[in-house]
Amino acid sequence: MSKTVEFYFDLGSPATYLAYTQLPTICQQTDSQLIYIPILLGGIFKATGNASPATIPAKGRYMFQDLDRYAKRYGVPLKYNPHFPINTLMLMRAVTGMQLRHPERFQAFIDCLFQALWVEGRSLDDPATVAIVLTQNGFDPNQIMTLTADEEVKAALKNNTEKAVQRGVFGAPSMFVDNQLFFGQDRLDFVLEALR
Repeated sequence: MSKTVEFYFDLGSPATYLAYTQLPTICQQTDSQLIYIPILLGGIFKATGNASPATIPAKGRYMFQDLDRYAKRYGVPLKYNPHFPINTLMLMRAVTGMQLRHPERFQAFIDCLFQALWVEGRSLDDPATVAIVLTQNGFDPNQIMTLTADEEVKAALKNNTEKAVQRGVFGAPSMFVDNQLFFGQDRLDFVLEALR
């Protein structure tokens, strides 16, 4: 039986974006299954007393330099988003809704949003910009907004976030292999070792 990587993610984290670019290849190399679990990072921070490294100016500057080093190592584009940090509540409800209601389009949906945030540097806490990005990628913004208001979708995101906290998650990206937590895109080598 193949192993799984449970990937707890929020689009608003640049480190999560980098993990997202690498995990499919890691899972392919190890014949493992990648399970995406959308969470609300703001809810995680509130529940655990944690905060974004960007809230400490020196640490924030260092973090983006370090993420840039990793992006170059991975051979993937990464652009500092001038609108960071972004309130991702609506985005993560939309992601959860797509996963629940339209799983066949889930991957394309998160692909276009990660691209807009961390390659194009778009302001995805602006509804008009979100509508443009979605339309350009073949999604109906009205349908997506309906998903974000769906009570079952809201409850699913809240439940994912609460369960993540119960499992010891304090930030994103967080990955579990065999109930072992790995935090941060800079721990992907340990994820790979655990899968092997």
